[in-house]
Amino acid sequence: MKETVAVRERDLGTPASTQTEMVNLTIDGKLIEVPVGTSVMHAAALAGINIPKLCATDSLEAFGSCRLCLVDIEGRRGHPASCTTLVEEGMVVQTENDTLHKLRRNVMELYISDHPLDCLTCPANGNCELQDMAGVVGLRSVRYGFDGANHLDDTTDNSNPTLPMTPANALSAIAACAPRGFESRVTAGQNDGFLGSDCVSCGACVQACPTSSLMEKSVIDLGQPEHAVITTCAYCGVGCGFKAEMKGDKVIRMTPWKDGKANRGHACVKGRFAWGYATHQDRILSPMIRKSITDPWQEVSWDEAINYAASEFRRIQDQHGRDAVGGITSSRLHQRRNLSGAKAGSRCLWYQ
Repeated sequence: MKETVAVRERDLGTPASTQTEMVNLTIDGKLIEVPVGTSVMHAAALAGINIPKLCATDSLEAFGSCRLCLVDIEGRRGHPASCTTLVEEGMVVQTENDTLHKLRRNVMELYISDHPLDCLTCPANGNCELQDMAGVVGLRSVRYGFDGANHLDDTTDNSNPTLPMTPANALSAIAACAPRGFESRVTAGQNDGFLGSDCVSCGACVQACPTSSLMEKSVIDLGQPEHAVITTCAYCGVGCGFKAEMKGDKVIRMTPWKDGKANRGHACVKGRFAWGYATHQDRILSPMIRKSITDPWQEVSWDEAINYAASEFRRIQDQHGRDAVGGITSSRLHQRRNLSGAKAGSRCLWYQ
């Protein structure tokens, strides 16, 4: 494991532009230079200006659904979404004023009018973007009430063993399926349920979800993590960078690290959810050796294990030649095997 980092990484709202040509613009009085193709939201974030958002994330292309990131742009009518508006040379942007504040608060009122008011018992409490944004816009009451048609009685889908889906907590304008609006529903695919869909359970939806609609069962059972450390996924040999989000010395969940060079913030289902082996009761935590396949394993120090393996390599090579030794290793080579008379060690095989 490496350095301790924040549980919640900063999200710049939209992916970075890959263009090399630069443009200059002004946001809230700050002169900023960014690449062509950068969104106004991303440019503002680079300048330390956080525009309220719900549907935007720098891991996905923006689609401008939540309408919370509205801004004023000099010379333009209306209030465009900063996540889908690209910067232009000389553009002048204002991210905060009375009109924008009222518009955002009205939008939040609509979302909250169709959302359970169970923040104290919600598993996302303390790590909920919807909760954060309600505070940012100063929402204190909902004028529309909570009667009439809503999604509050939608049934939770527990078919996925690690990832329940709770439509009642979703934001309909940010649902992952068409159509937009009230008739939309969070779904894993065109068929009902996770198991009948094409979903591969990579967990990217959990990363982007601003509520508890998509939440790992480990977090629901154990609570929110309070610190994180950078580590490397031990499931295969790719070397994906992960954050082990923890409470004390207990792993709560594994999330892909944005700066991981092998995976760049993405994960497969194994790295994201199949980390139970790390704390499994059968996990071997100390090196062991045995001089014969019929002998019991003996727990030894690392120095003793390495020296013993080296001496056996040398003995076999002296007796049968340099090509008599072969090796197999893996990040998850838990079981010791016997191949063609192999004498198996802690994490390697040698045979004659």
